Amino acid sequence: MQIGTVSLPGRLVLAPMAGVTDLAFRQICREHGAALTYTEMVSTRALTYQDKKTPRLLELAPNEHPAAAQVFGHDPESMAEGAKIAAAVSGCELIDINMGCPAPKIVNNGDGSALMRDPDLAARIIEAVKAAVDVPVTVKFRKGWDEKSINCVAFARMAEAAGADAVTVHGRTRAQQYSGKADWDAIREVREAVSIPVIANGDVFEPEDVPRILEHTGADLVMIGRGSLGDPWLFERANVLLETGIVPPLPPFAERMDTAVRQIELAAAQKGEHIAMLEARRHVNCYLKRTSGLKSFKQRICALERLEELYVLIDELKRAVED
Repeated sequence: MQIGTVSLPGRLVLAPMAGVTDLAFRQICREHGAALTYTEMVSTRALTYQDKKTPRLLELAPNEHPAAAQVFGHDPESMAEGAKIAAAVSGCELIDINMGCPAPKIVNNGDGSALMRDPDLAARIIEAVKAAVDVPVTVKFRKGWDEKSINCVAFARMAEAAGADAVTVHGRTRAQQYSGKADWDAIREVREAVSIPVIANGDVFEPEDVPRILEHTGADLVMIGRGSLGDPWLFERANVLLETGIVPPLPPFAERMDTAVRQIELAAAQKGEHIAMLEARRHVNCYLKRTSGLKSFKQRICALERLEELYVLIDELKRAVED
């Protein structure tokens, strides 16, 4: 698969998710078959103001190429300057513009999915970013602002005309946030309306969902978001399904727990043990989502403070499940 000048080794990509897709999780997902990963979304305003913390979000792992840096904002000039900085700092192969985030703190500033209400401004942003960077530019957006203003097809055509090399469509409106069902029909309509690659996003939680969304939408690639939490094997299992028609089983519980530990260790190495352990409370519980009867362990996970505590707890979990 090709996006502009960038060749991808597969059709499955990891969605950018704020507070989730950090360096550690992206590295794990690449090891398990994600063909493309995106940084967490980065404010171009923060980059242009030389915020000291923001560049850390742009660090890429050695195995993370090709990769995309995702930026957000609403001022064309700032977006262009910030995107140029993001490309230089990260060494990424793609710049992705976020025009789909539904979070109130983002939308209230005129960023994210708020731009779907102002296609003219969105076009100027895409044109400015495209002129500022030497890598392909992609745009991620939603079905529309709400059910009364479904404009993803027109928005995709605008993005293509403004120079976007690919678009990602999340089949929900901003009003839906992450509730309800993703509208794959809307993604298919976008695919039929533009000639650039289209990435389908929404409601991919099992390997079988991948061929279904590809067939239904005709999309070129599939972006996996929440379904990957605690389940990086979703990528490799879906890849095998696409190649062979057979879904391989999940690895044994002990192996899954070892991967959870490694993810937290990688996070600790990048951002320090304290922050990593706070985030581990969510991530490790996600790795347990397919295993029932572990309520007491899940409560203990939510109190983790040190890696040593995690090692002890994981050993107990392995024994409990094996028993």
